[in-house]
Amino acid sequence: MSNKVNKVNQSEQVFDAIHSVMHLYRARQLRGLRDTPHELTHMEYKALGFFARHPGATQGDLVAHSGRDKAQLARLLKGLRDKQLLDAAADQADRRITRLTLSAEGARVFGSLNALGTQVSGLAVAGMSAQQLEQLQALLQQIRDNLEADEM
Repeated sequence: MSNKVNKVNQSEQVFDAIHSVMHLYRARQLRGLRDTPHELTHMEYKALGFFARHPGATQGDLVAHSGRDKAQLARLLKGLRDKQLLDAAADQADRRITRLTLSAEGARVFGSLNALGTQVSGLAVAGMSAQQLEQLQALLQQIRDNLEADEM
């Protein structure tokens, strides 16, 4: 019985540590987002990232990818267009469809924020060897696999 209790306590401690690390990481990222002239929210940054990876995608594509509410994303994308971070163009085959791409300013802003994310990631793993990073990645993948297998 004592062994089972210890394992439960250890698993809770592991997830408390994971949660704490992600909270610190996100706090650093969000601080960087707020420090830009555009004062982007986390979701705006995620939307810019989506269109950076999928230029010419539609609002519907983002809804399907994110699982967010269509109206919420419509407001968010309008805000990004108003800030001139996204460009919109009618689809050539179906003029009712609007294709979205990063504007030149949007690409610049996203690139600088992405660099900030890389910097924060580097800071987080400073002092760890390549072997330690591989081991950590393997352990986290095992946790992910366990959680995904439980969905079946």
